[in-house]
Amino acid sequence: MKAQPLIVALTCVNVAAVSLTLLRPRQIAEARDLPPVLRAQALEIVDNHGRVRAEIKVVPAQPDLKMGDGTVGYPEAVQFRLISSQGAPNVKLIATEDGSGQVLGGQSSYVQILARGSDPSMKILNKDGRQQVWSATPQLHH
Repeated sequence: MKAQPLIVALTCVNVAAVSLTLLRPRQIAEARDLPPVLRAQALEIVDNHGRVRAEIKVVPAQPDLKMGDGTVGYPEAVQFRLISSQGAPNVKLIATEDGSGQVLGGQSSYVQILARGSDPSMKILNKDGRQQVWSATPQLHH
């Protein structure tokens, strides 16, 4: 009669061991079923209010866009933006065919670094509207 509790205990241990053995391969198989790459044309991260707070996307070329330096046209670009709760893109990173750019901004100032073409530059604009520009090419002053 004392053997019965031992048999019940051994049966429980065996059932537990078999259950663990059956469940473990399923977990491994589930990990293998994960897609190795997420493919999309854009990715947006939104906050609890549904506002876009981060995005990465391909921006089409804009041949008629007038740039601040007087040039016209902007090539296709891959753009990554981190956006404040007020909708301001405080961090912007762009890669184009001819280089890249980065903008770090705040409420009323920003820093822009461009490494496009043959004239890399950096611009700092403060809240008073004053700006400083550094360029690899010496600027001619009139």
